[in-house]
Amino acid sequence: MNLSFKSYWNLLSDHIRPQKGRFILLAFLMFGSIGLRIFAPQIMRKFIDSALAGEALQTLTWTAIAFIGIAIIQQVVAVSVTYLGENVAWTATNDLRAELAEHALHLDMKFHNDHTPGELIERIDGDVTELATFFSQFALNLVANGLLLIGILAALFIEDWRAGLGFTVYSVLTIAILGKVKDIAVPHQKARREAEAQIYGFIEEQLAGTEDIRSNGAVDFSIRELFRLQGVKLVHDRKSHFKRWIIENAMGFALTLGSLLAITSGYWLFSAGLITIGTVYLFVHYINLLEEPFWAMTHEIESFQTIGACVERLTEFRNFKVEVVNSTGVEVLSQPKGLALKFENVEFSYNGNDSVLSALSFDLQPGAILGLLGRTGSGKTTLGRLIFRLYDVNSGSIKINNSDLREARLETLRRNIAIVTQDVQLFRANIRDNLTFFDRSISDEKIMATLEELELGDWLQSQPKGLDTELETGSRSLSAGEAQLLAFTRVFLRNPGLVILDEASSRLDPATEQRLERAIDKLLKNRTAIIIAHRLDTVHRADEIMILDKGIVSEYGNRKQLAADPASRFHQLLQTGMEEVLA
Repeated sequence: MNLSFKSYWNLLSDHIRPQKGRFILLAFLMFGSIGLRIFAPQIMRKFIDSALAGEALQTLTWTAIAFIGIAIIQQVVAVSVTYLGENVAWTATNDLRAELAEHALHLDMKFHNDHTPGELIERIDGDVTELATFFSQFALNLVANGLLLIGILAALFIEDWRAGLGFTVYSVLTIAILGKVKDIAVPHQKARREAEAQIYGFIEEQLAGTEDIRSNGAVDFSIRELFRLQGVKLVHDRKSHFKRWIIENAMGFALTLGSLLAITSGYWLFSAGLITIGTVYLFVHYINLLEEPFWAMTHEIESFQTIGACVERLTEFRNFKVEVVNSTGVEVLSQPKGLALKFENVEFSYNGNDSVLSALSFDLQPGAILGLLGRTGSGKTTLGRLIFRLYDVNSGSIKINNSDLREARLETLRRNIAIVTQDVQLFRANIRDNLTFFDRSISDEKIMATLEELELGDWLQSQPKGLDTELETGSRSLSAGEAQLLAFTRVFLRNPGLVILDEASSRLDPATEQRLERAIDKLLKNRTAIIIAHRLDTVHRADEIMILDKGIVSEYGNRKQLAADPASRFHQLLQTGMEEVLA
């Protein structure tokens, strides 16, 4: 991907515009700093020529004081430019981080299945951090040193047109050399950043699976794989460093020629009586001053290799499109007895090759409960994902209250549908925020009343700070039963019209399971529900039973009728899988 500067600017322009005032002040200070740096040697030249001409001590003193004063002002302005530049850049890039994080959260599950959390962290945080350095140092220094270069050449032309012309030709040739070598490390820098993302993703996966890795004796494999990934990164590191060495040596050679040019031209013009000793000093000072923008541009171009890779990766990331498009049409509103759900000839595949659901059709009336059975991989979990529109169907339709899901607003759709699984996600936040998902409109009174209803009142009173008690991520701060009941509390607070229970009580002890059963009874009252069951005893509440087999409906009908029919598969499962027949 060949990126123009416009690509760099587009990445941050929306976040820089709100800081237009500070940006203008930054530009003003930058111009002022450049002017002072070009003007200061003129005072020193006057001091040298005045001293050689035998001028009065008072004149020399005031000239020296003026030089020192300008030097102090120049340092103050330089510090202000650096501070303001960093402030503008970090504010802009922090906004960019927020934008990219929001973009990632809205991308489809297909994208998240293909990209590890470690890779996303590296892009959103690591790449943007590099970009902050780019806009606080690279862009600022590049513009400042470019203007400084133009100012120095203009000053040299004013002193002597021959010196100005010579240094202009030298500068053009030096910049041409930089232009030739500046891109040679981009591919390796991009590959290095990709290798780093792979390492972060691998480390994240290994840390998450530490228990399984240790218990199954896979530690040695993890270490070998980490070394392999580090080796890939090392290869690209070495190649990119070698390319940078070429850039630095080419620049060093150019600067050596510049110093030789300054000394030779100054000596020749002074010998010819065309310039003074002070002007010779001016030439030497300006050529030394030219080294700064050239070296700075060299180092910034080295950084540009990394920045170019980051911008390319972030541009690619921003170009990922959401396949599940939000609609501004139908509002999904819960009816008194829950939502009506209808599948019509639904076909779905994750990658376009394997069929996960085929010709799936059923009609669930408001308040009805569907028990969903099937082996692992039969499509039960996929069905729930389609209802949430985490994916869109390939063909057919899913309707809520007789309206196609694709015509509904995602916000109201997902607000009126809830799912409870055996794996409860907790956040590093207090109990209140964990229950409300950071929704400040839900009152503490409603939260506490719901906890009391679900028999969690005593548990809340045992917490040191009540609703303000901080919880850890995962479920380490709660038992499995408490975590499940908190998940049910979340659902009660949202009051959805459709609830999906994905084996929510499979890992609980009998006493806790009884509390959870009572919570389920309350939850399913006046709500439509789908109970995804891995055990037959969890579907005794169901009005209808559906058995999936490789994405196809193997059996579907009234639970009691199927249980009483010796020819039905459900009846056979009850006989072989349970001691008691469901009533």
